[in-house]
Amino acid sequence: MFFIKKTAAWVAESSNKHANLMHTIENQTLALAGLIQACFLVDQIARKGRGDEVEMQTAIDSLFVTNPGSTEEVFGSRDKLKTGLNLLAALLSKDSPQKQEPWVRYVLAVMHIETKVRKNQDMLAEIAKGLEQAKSTHQYFGPLHENTFANLAGTYQRSVSTLNTRIQVKGEPMILKSQHNADKIRTLLLAAVRAAMLWRQVGGHRWHLLFKRKALVDSANQLAVTLN
Repeated sequence: MFFIKKTAAWVAESSNKHANLMHTIENQTLALAGLIQACFLVDQIARKGRGDEVEMQTAIDSLFVTNPGSTEEVFGSRDKLKTGLNLLAALLSKDSPQKQEPWVRYVLAVMHIETKVRKNQDMLAEIAKGLEQAKSTHQYFGPLHENTFANLAGTYQRSVSTLNTRIQVKGEPMILKSQHNADKIRTLLLAAVRAAMLWRQVGGHRWHLLFKRKALVDSANQLAVTLN
């Protein structure tokens, strides 16, 4: 499982006894698509003040999946990762113009930050504590309620935001001044860190973006086709 209850923290899964959690290219593709989709939403909120509500709910709900039976289950279903899969395929294609998009910078920054979070047991415990406290708000008000965003954003501020390395989100100044938009962005970044950790847990590494590029593109395209 991806959250170990006895330690109340996010930890890496070391066992591959469940075939659906093995280090397969499909699992790595789904996790990476979840990471990309969350970062794409960060950019959408920062520049436009809005993002796809189904995709935002997918990202937020993933934070509370504590004992998934599969990588796909973390996000509800692969159908909810269509944007992430399409962006992944486009990003890793040769000479892709997507590489200049702000959300790509967020993806790389989250990958870097995830390594620091994963090695910090106190921070993992703080995140787990925050998620436990936010669970009732998530269940009572729903994933897209301002109280849910505020609670999860607070968890991000008390944990990931304390690192020396921070993600600088750029967008429209008036949009970023809104507390509600800031809460959305921090919540989505927390979901992105969770997806990056999942990517690691199923065998993903940054060097795969170069040396397994074709395999990831083929996998993303194949998964995306099944959704059409």
